Amino acid sequence: MGWGLIVHSRRTVLMLALCQALAMTGASIVATTASIVGSMLAPDRALSTLPIAVQMTGMMSATIPAALLMARIGRRPGFWIGAAFGASGAAIAAIAVFHADFVLFCAGTFLLGTYNGVAQQYRFAASEIADEGFRAKAISLVLAGGVVSAVFGPETAKWSSELFAPVVFAGCYVVIIFLCGAAAILLCFIDLPKPAPLSLRHGGRPLAEIAVQPTFIAAVIAGMVGYGVMSLVMTATPIAMLDCGHAFGDAAFVIQWHALGMYAPSFVTGSLILRFGVTRILLTGAALLLVCCAINLEGLQIVNFWAANVVLGIGWNFLFVGATTLLTRTYTAEEKGKVQALNDFLVFGTVALSSFASGALLSGVGWATVQVAIMPFVAIAAGVVLWWHQRMPAPAPRLAGP
Repeated sequence: MGWGLIVHSRRTVLMLALCQALAMTGASIVATTASIVGSMLAPDRALSTLPIAVQMTGMMSATIPAALLMARIGRRPGFWIGAAFGASGAAIAAIAVFHADFVLFCAGTFLLGTYNGVAQQYRFAASEIADEGFRAKAISLVLAGGVVSAVFGPETAKWSSELFAPVVFAGCYVVIIFLCGAAAILLCFIDLPKPAPLSLRHGGRPLAEIAVQPTFIAAVIAGMVGYGVMSLVMTATPIAMLDCGHAFGDAAFVIQWHALGMYAPSFVTGSLILRFGVTRILLTGAALLLVCCAINLEGLQIVNFWAANVVLGIGWNFLFVGATTLLTRTYTAEEKGKVQALNDFLVFGTVALSSFASGALLSGVGWATVQVAIMPFVAIAAGVVLWWHQRMPAPAPRLAGP
């Protein structure tokens, strides 16, 4: 790859990271506020996390159409369509808050979820313009755009929550409309690859053959468990904190640091994968999820919630970046659309299920039992990664020099 192409690919990755930052800032606002809004509007407290669960369902529902649509019409038009869904969802959610309509609020978060599902394709777009040596870094750097969301998302939620007082939290969703518009404008200045020719879009191996590869299995299981556990704990955290008598500002502070834990490591995760190997990074991510559970079991003070959520974010980052890097090894150019679609459908299907379960588990069995229930799933993910590692072909021995 020539120097000009290298500079171009780095610039494109930076611009994609900025788009990711705008999308994830909106997602961070939703994560900070939606379960609390749900508890205010829901007829039953067990349904308080339903808006986030519906959002994750929207994300899951968008994964297959987004991947297949972008394979047909290209990345930029697909991302524009996603931004339009996001702005529409934010507008509906804001109106729902004004009218205290729980069902309408869930409809808004569903559309916001579809936007997030489309935004997941930013990491794949980055991997496609990077060479093999830069691919893991490109994926992690795009996810590093979430650092902006970690800093500004919860702060924006706090600032805009009383923008239309006495109707609280409506302003948060009005802000998301502008974030979606900013991403759509930024996309005009990004040079993205054109869609593959028709002959490439329908070629390759059958999906069933690809899906039984050990590398694919390990990538999907690591992604499902990492994202599912993160979503379950993160969704329940604000409600658990309010139940313990902590203020909304404290919950926003914890979610802010959780988001920093999720995205700040992305500046180095790609380099860590190149240096230590994807297996060690994946196993470290699983271990950190177990540490998160242990911290949450130790107490209910703000410092416990804070430390556990930071560790949870870092563990998610290692698992998600590692899993995405593994996934890119399982398909050819003509297979990428269907493989990416299947992977994200399975991962975000798990996220949707965990979000639905979060509120019911929290109100039914309590915070501590939720932590204990998570641990076997993390152990299974670690076991699958080890199984995959043992099946990897051994590297060829180096020949001695003259």
